[in-house]
Amino acid sequence: MRSALTERSARVAAAVKLHRHVGRRRAGLFLAEGPNLVEAALRRGLVRDLYVTEDAARRHDELLAGQLAPVHVVTERAAKALSDTVTPSGLIAVCQIPATSLNDVLAGPPGLITVAVDISEPGNAGTLIRIADAMGAAAVILAGHSVDPFNGKCLRASTGSIFSIPVVVAPDALQVLTLLRTAGLQVLATAVDGEISLDDADPMLARPTAWLFGPEAQGLPDEVAAQADRRLRIPMAGGAESLNVAAAAAICMYQSARALQLGQRT
Repeated sequence: MRSALTERSARVAAAVKLHRHVGRRRAGLFLAEGPNLVEAALRRGLVRDLYVTEDAARRHDELLAGQLAPVHVVTERAAKALSDTVTPSGLIAVCQIPATSLNDVLAGPPGLITVAVDISEPGNAGTLIRIADAMGAAAVILAGHSVDPFNGKCLRASTGSIFSIPVVVAPDALQVLTLLRTAGLQVLATAVDGEISLDDADPMLARPTAWLFGPEAQGLPDEVAAQADRRLRIPMAGGAESLNVAAAAAICMYQSARALQLGQRT
């Protein structure tokens, strides 16, 4: 019979494997670190185990009080192994990956969706999730070769929004577009040479919309961009040639959310 110390060490070792995408995929679990992410995960009922140092337990006693998930007190060394930040918080949760499918999202029906295609930078992906949540989107779809949304950096960049809005991973971007259209959404993309200015797009944006966003350096894959119903350009008065994906998404999603709200009032 294993001692409590050996059992705890084995649990920590298993949790450390969740730093890797393959470990998360196999276990259906991920790590959330820090009070903000952990609190958001607890509200969603996703936490399976909590790991906390003695110092962090004192600092976050109200958060930990009365939790149904098992709380394991660990050493600073173990907390560092569980962390992927420069300064570990000492509070880490093992969480269940939410089971959300694209069919679930489209059953809404949704009014606004963000589709990120081939977004490999986790900070950008997390920021897109945060923007979509702020603008009232129904979901974020990470299509093509996009980053795992439960990567630690992506989670932190979302600032907890990943627990507030459905996030769907869908490797086949073209299939995603087919399903979006079947659900009644128009598919829009941004382009420097877009035929319509965003300033003139309000009537169009009053319809249910899926926005496509690609990485700044390469943009959307040609075969995906070609499937957009319309390509819109963001008017820029200054000298910058382009915006990064998060800035472009914030502008486009805000305009869509505004147009949808105005349409509901009339």
